[in-house]
Formats: sequence, C-alpha cells, structure tokens
Amino acid sequence: MEEEPARPAAPAAPTPPDAPQTAAAPEPPPVDEAAPVDEAAPVDEAAPVDEAAPVDEAAPVDEAAPDAAAGGSRRRGRTTLLIAAAAVLGLVAGTCTGVLVQAGREPTKLPPLSQAALTRGEGAAPKPLPADQDRRVRTDGDLRELLLKKPRWAREIEWLDGVDGWIDLATYVGTFGSPSEQFSEYVHDDFRRAAVTRWKTGATRTVEIRLIQFHQEEVLSALEGSDTGRHWAGWGREDDTDRWPVPGTGDGEVFVHNRPESVDGSPPLYSAEAHAWRGDIEMEIWMADTERIGKDQIMDLARRQMERL
Repeated sequence: MEEEPARPAAPAAPTPPDAPQTAAAPEPPPVDEAAPVDEAAPVDEAAPVDEAAPVDEAAPVDEAAPDAAAGGSRRRGRTTLLIAAAAVLGLVAGTCTGVLVQAGREPTKLPPLSQAALTRGEGAAPKPLPADQDRRVRTDGDLRELLLKKPRWAREIEWLDGVDGWIDLATYVGTFGSPSEQFSEYVHDDFRRAAVTRWKTGATRTVEIRLIQFHQEEVLSALEGSDTGRHWAGWGREDDTDRWPVPGTGDGEVFVHNRPESVDGSPPLYSAEAHAWRGDIEMEIWMADTERIGKDQIMDLARRQMERL
C-alpha cells in the first residue's frame, strides 16, 4: 500500500511583542489564498465590539425623552405667541385702515352757532297762577299769614308781646332739652325762619302753633324735622300715648298723652301734639290743659292748619 502523505505541522502561536525572543520561529508555509479559514482569523480583532456594545450605555436614549417632551411644549408656546402676535397685528392694521378711510372722507359740516330768531306764538301769554294755586308764592310771602287765626273768644299769651309773630333760631331751640346741639343741627339743616302764634282758652288750656321754614337746597329738612318730632312724641311714652294719622298729610300724626306731667314744678298737665310737613315748611302744634285733651280737638287744629299750607 501507498503511504499516506504526512499532514503539515500547525503554525506556531504568535509571540506577543513584549515577550522576549527566545528562538527564531520557523517561517509558516504558504497559505492557500482561496482558503476562507485564514480570512476569518481577524475575528479576534473584532472583539472590541463587545466593549462598545454594553446595553447600559444605550440608556441615554431614555434621558432624551424629557427633551423631546420639552421640545413639544416649546413648540406649542411658540404657536400661541404667533397667534397673539397675528391678532395684535390685525388690530393695528384695522385701526390704521379705519384712520386712513376716515381721513379720506369729506369733513362733516357743523351747524352754525347762530340760529334764526324764533317766531313768537300767537295769542296772549298765559296768566300766572293765583296765589291760592301757586304754593311757592304763598310760602315765600309773609309766613305769619299762613298761621291759623286766634279764635275770637281766645286770649293772647303775654310772652308773645313785642315778638310780632316771629321766632328766631336761638329762641326756638331754647324750647328743646339741649339747645346747643339743636342750634348746630338747625344751622346745618339750613334754617330759614319760623312763625309762631299762641293763645289761651278757658282757664287753663293753651295752644301753640309753629311753622318752621328751611331753604332745603340739599336736604329735605322739613321732612327730617317732622320725623324727629314724631319720634320724640312717642319715645318712652308708648304705654300712655294714643296716635292717629292726619288725613291728607302722608306721614303727619297727632299724639294724645293720657298721663299728666309736671314741668319745672308746675301743676301736672295733660298734653297733645301734632307733627307734619308740606314742601319746605314743618308744622308743630302743642296743646296743654289740666284736663285730658280729646283726639278731635287736636286733630281739628292739625287738619285746618295743614289746609292753609
């Protein structure tokens, strides 16, 4: 039999460059260029692929996610700004267009300052209202003329001698419990003037009527004065006081006090009073007697006095 040819010896392992050279290695035999085995040998050189391929180093892909979201938010903000800027530019453009259009129009002619003389109506002018219909004419006249006249059988009170039917502010507020405070109040309320009349019937009955007039430029002082009088007429005396409205006066009222009272040590007296107002005039009526005063007596005075206003 023919002998089998001997296999060529395996090539020796390459010696590291740092290793000491001990002996010269035999030169490897020529390798067939068609053999693929030797071309795959560089696989060892591709080993660094394992070092560059760690999965952990790919984690920055997750860290980039917030940036992507932030980029989306910034894009939405820019869109809002663009819309707002477009709206502002539209308003500016519209305003400029309106101004240009208005500037190109013919100016509107204004009416002349001088007007043609008005022709007077034909016929006689209307007559002024008589005093009995024009309340202002009556109240601006002599206020004393509006007071009720003293009955023929009555007697005048002596303290009115020389007063001539007028009462000044200092004398009027002196009838109140705190004159200084009332003086300031009436000055503030534009007190104008006051007229008064007083008489006596029988042995002990007295009647006093006051008309207080105000300028009333800013405040309805007559109304406030009447409200104050009605408040004090019933304050603290509700249990022994009867009250009734005065017809035709709105909120005017009469009060009859059923319990006698003594003033400054004088004998106890029964009293009645009435408070109302009309326009710029406040009305006050006071009655006193040793006997109880009836409703009809004070009501009749209040009704007739208000009719004169």
